[in-house]
Amino acid sequence: MLDNPRSPRVRGVAKLAKREGRISSGQFLLEGPQSVAEALTFRPELVVELFATPTALDRYTDIAQRAEDAGIDVEFVTEQVLDTMADTVTPQGIIAVCRQFPTSLKDILASGPKLIAILEEVRDPGNAGTIIRAADAAGADAVILTGRSVDLYNPKVVRASTGSIFHLPVAVGVELEAVLLKVQQAGLTVLAADIKGEDLLAARVDGVLDSPTAWLFGNEARGLSDEHFALADRAITVPIYGHAESMNLATAASVCLYESAFAQRSGQ
Repeated sequence: MLDNPRSPRVRGVAKLAKREGRISSGQFLLEGPQSVAEALTFRPELVVELFATPTALDRYTDIAQRAEDAGIDVEFVTEQVLDTMADTVTPQGIIAVCRQFPTSLKDILASGPKLIAILEEVRDPGNAGTIIRAADAAGADAVILTGRSVDLYNPKVVRASTGSIFHLPVAVGVELEAVLLKVQQAGLTVLAADIKGEDLLAARVDGVLDSPTAWLFGNEARGLSDEHFALADRAITVPIYGHAESMNLATAASVCLYESAFAQRSGQ
């Protein structure tokens, strides 16, 4: 059992909470039973190390079984060691170290996608992770994070996705102009989610959402720059019928992605 929170191994895991540690190692931190379970089920080959307190493993017997099925050993640690490794204030007793696994834009477009989410300068990790989760739930084919967006492997992004990063391809670090050009060449219509756009309901009625679509979501505070806004084929806004001052980016993105999913599936 690992019981020294100051050991080099424990400190190495803890460093993955920082971007520098993730860049130098090519790994990232995975916390909590739900996320770990998804990794063990969908991408067990990515799991480098798996740590748990004895109490947590007794509680989450499915994790133990999935690890055994994948041929991955669980290393027991003390509560103090787990607290040192974790990024959260109140960890749930299970942590994994995983290899990073971004997908190339070329591979995403080669699969003939019909629905993609593109994030440009989305800085809030909770928003980014939630949009990835919403894209997964809506049956999107991929998510693309430009180089100006938050790091995909930020622990808060990973937690907010609740395992969805293991379910669909995610490309990272690309430049928006190049992405939009290649996406359009692949036959997808780029729809910018922006307050200056046309009403989402009107776009749905006009059949705008029926065809293969790449939704473009901008920064939480500033939205899209004028030059990036101009690169989209059309702009769509989610109407607010009540008195709310605005809508959270992740919420608006969820609405847009599901509207496209509904439209594309109703036409099949």
